[in-house]
Amino acid sequence: VRGQEILSRKTASGLPPWYSVSLALYESPVISIASIRGRARGVGIEFAAACDLRFASEKAIFGQVEVGVATIPGGGSMEFLPLLIGRARALEMIIGANDMDAVTAERYGLINRLIPDNQLDEFVFGLAKRISGFDRVVTGLAKEMINKRAPHPSLDDMIASRKAFVHTMQRPERSGVAAKLKEWGIQQDNDFELNMGAYLDHIGKEEKVY
Repeated sequence: VRGQEILSRKTASGLPPWYSVSLALYESPVISIASIRGRARGVGIEFAAACDLRFASEKAIFGQVEVGVATIPGGGSMEFLPLLIGRARALEMIIGANDMDAVTAERYGLINRLIPDNQLDEFVFGLAKRISGFDRVVTGLAKEMINKRAPHPSLDDMIASRKAFVHTMQRPERSGVAAKLKEWGIQQDNDFELNMGAYLDHIGKEEKVY
């Protein structure tokens, strides 16, 4: 997952810049909206989860596949997913390491609403335009009050998750899996990349499955 590159970069504080971005999206008075079509895995889903609102078309696929490739999410999903979809469903998504369609994502609460693909852009733009037309002090205050009354991720928790992520990436078992992913064509235009979750049952086996 290319998100590993993002999580490996560090700022002067020693932490990857993504953590500041993620928490800033949550804490900013600005209302952030994710419009999702296509695949959102790894840091992609972590970016969407950090936004205030998420809308997706029926073409969207969500996946937290890290456990299936011998590591864990390290960019916020450990913190955001339990808040969005609950503990049990977060466990299903993270430990199950499979892809999730948009219908299930809506039912679980991962996205606000499923919008037909040919209406998604119009809907999201219209909502953003409507919100931007309101008093920004009031919308920012409303978000601040909701944040104070709802559970929210902490930087300490995100740091702890990153340390666990780094630990798993350094295990010898991970190097073998990384080699297998490269052999199978990760980050290339192929069926493995498009449907990664379905292939992870075979990751510890010798055969190439396509």
